[in-house]
Amino acid sequence: MTLPSALLDTLRATFAADALSVEEGERLAYAYDNSRRNALPDAVVFPTTHEQVETLVRACREHRVPVVARGRGTNTTGATVPVAGGVVVSFERMNRILRIDPDNRLAVVEPGVLNGDLQNALKPHGFFWPPDPTSSPWCSIGGNLACNSAGPRTVKYGSPRENTLGLRAVAGTGAGFRCGTYTSKGSTGYDLTRLLIGSEGTLALITEATLKLTPKPSGLRTLRATYRDVGAAARAVARIMAQPVTPCALEFIDDVALKLAHDYGGDGVPLAGAMLMIEVDGEPETLPSAVEGVSCAARGDGLEELKVAQTAEETQALWSARKALSPAQRTISPNKINEDVVVPVSHLPELVDGIKQLAAKHDVLIVSFGHAGNGNLHVNLLPRDDAERERAHACLAEVFALVIRLEGTLSGEHGIGLIKREFMPLALEPATLGLMHNVKAAFDPDGILNPGKLLP
Repeated sequence: MTLPSALLDTLRATFAADALSVEEGERLAYAYDNSRRNALPDAVVFPTTHEQVETLVRACREHRVPVVARGRGTNTTGATVPVAGGVVVSFERMNRILRIDPDNRLAVVEPGVLNGDLQNALKPHGFFWPPDPTSSPWCSIGGNLACNSAGPRTVKYGSPRENTLGLRAVAGTGAGFRCGTYTSKGSTGYDLTRLLIGSEGTLALITEATLKLTPKPSGLRTLRATYRDVGAAARAVARIMAQPVTPCALEFIDDVALKLAHDYGGDGVPLAGAMLMIEVDGEPETLPSAVEGVSCAARGDGLEELKVAQTAEETQALWSARKALSPAQRTISPNKINEDVVVPVSHLPELVDGIKQLAAKHDVLIVSFGHAGNGNLHVNLLPRDDAERERAHACLAEVFALVIRLEGTLSGEHGIGLIKREFMPLALEPATLGLMHNVKAAFDPDGILNPGKLLP
């Protein structure tokens, strides 16, 4: 589309020369995300204030022009690809940490703050913000909130929904509003904060977040357990989560993933039927009993080796397999399909076995690993040519159907975006989807916020 001249005039009046771009080269840089999908926006703006965002949304609503919010583009579902053109709003310049308040265990930040930068700023105060995606050095807090992105620590500390107290945002009407509290308890009306988190910019644009902080434990122990096969490892996950000690990370890596990581990362990566990476945290005097409780649950039929790291160097060595996985997969297939399905932990053995059967049925290489303590498995299909790509998409539909049969859901932390939108009716019944459409209409009556995403 071509932006109306009246809208362009408003944009030029609102955003300084370098805070607005209609040049094709700059627009190309904001046309894609880590899903490798792309679509060219008509303009890109870089706000620095909440008021600018209000003005922008009001003007775009008046001219029925799409508005797509964007963090650093690390998401894998096409959630920030401007498929209908319009204006991309990059929040990279709204990157201030406004307040760190240890007494009240909160921090107030703008959406463009990088997750890793926030964690570094909190360290001297003895606190951290629990959500820790693998991309934390590069991903923004706004992006974490938009997709409810978490990471390994979710198993013990929860996702952004459990670790956010309140938000400031701009609805699709152009109206700014605040929701949530500065307190750890609150029961005042509907919980709009949790509703906005995970809504992928389809309801409102977040301009400020009040985050709940957690004291940093002073001790950490890392364990690595290798198993005869994936079934034995999956059953060990269920045992570990059924005992009293909650690990702060419980990662599963299957045999195909281990072989890839070994070929890429060398002999530091063990070859086994499957592997679990386990971490427990706490105060030094409590750690030995926590390690013993988890170790006891990890032992069982199929265990081959259990190692406990005693030093930081040993911990780093034990994590080498997990770190080598992403680059190793790219060497096999630049077109990998990366899904992050979730099932109840007790159903994880059935999920793992089912995925193995589907890989054989469709003759597609599938690598499975992920946050097993939440039942959140990253299922990576690695097609190497067009024929395999076709089979992979047929296989994916069956993976989703298996997940739903096992009382699971389509995404744990990547979100729905563009890529999983067509599968939403598998996960949600028509009445539920109808209510979601009604909520969307209340926040964004003209449908300008991130059109073509999330809802079918």
